[in-house]
Amino acid sequence: MPTSKTIKEIDETRENEDLKILEAVFFISGRFLNMQELISLSDLNPILIRDLIERLKDKYSKEDSALEIVEKNGLWKMDVRQEYSKIINKLATGSSEFSKAEQETLAIIAYKQPIKQSVIIKIRGNKAYDHIKKFSDLNLIKKKKMGHTHELSLSEDFYDYFSVADNGGESSPFISEEIDRRIEEAEKEVEEEEKQGKFEDAS
Repeated sequence: MPTSKTIKEIDETRENEDLKILEAVFFISGRFLNMQELISLSDLNPILIRDLIERLKDKYSKEDSALEIVEKNGLWKMDVRQEYSKIINKLATGSSEFSKAEQETLAIIAYKQPIKQSVIIKIRGNKAYDHIKKFSDLNLIKKKKMGHTHELSLSEDFYDYFSVADNGGESSPFISEEIDRRIEEAEKEVEEEEKQGKFEDAS
């Protein structure tokens, strides 16, 4: 007959195995997962999963790990801590990080999506074509043909890449009232030029 000590050791072994399973699920997925996805991928129950998530958070904290479990709006993801984000950007883009100009272009897309590419070009100039191509190559944005231009919106990969949830159009650090006003003006200008047949997107 098993002793209480043996039972305790068996339970601890099982919990450690479950922890490794959940850790592997987070590592392999590389994206935000909801509870149903975690249940499906790990075959563990939700109460246990919540407990294991807390254990993982504690584990990475105690080990002073570069990893952490990020939770946003009922979604969880294993991610690299913010202080190491430049390394991730370097690996992903081949450069140290997005330039300030690229960040500003992406911020406008994120803020006003879906937004016409022609409007972005009006605001940011022809350099934005290169920005948009880079974002598209990284699968951060989706391009949908719309007349003589494209409609731009964020992809699911954008939210995973930057470890954020969809903010429903909340302002970004790069968006000011002046830029907001300029966006509205550009949209009106493009709409008017399209009506008159004067504007055709270069890409």
